[in-house]
Amino acid sequence: MLKGKVIGTATSTMKHSSLVGWKMLLVLADDGVMIALDNLGAGVGDNVMISSDGKYVREMIGTRTTPARWAVVGIVDS
Repeated sequence: MLKGKVIGTATSTMKHSSLVGWKMLLVLADDGVMIALDNLGAGVGDNVMISSDGKYVREMIGTRTTPARWAVVGIVDS
């Protein structure tokens, strides 16, 4: 789990079918910039917690065949 700051959003004209409709955020963390799926409503400038727990991401999306790795698991209060 990493703490990071949302610096933007990512868009794609072609993506894996499991990612259609999911909001993708660019998150700047200590390890670099990650693309994380979001279902909590985080926005640019928010501090978030992201996780690379594959099981959580697969359950969140509802499929076992997703290439997604990172997901927002919390928005940090200021």
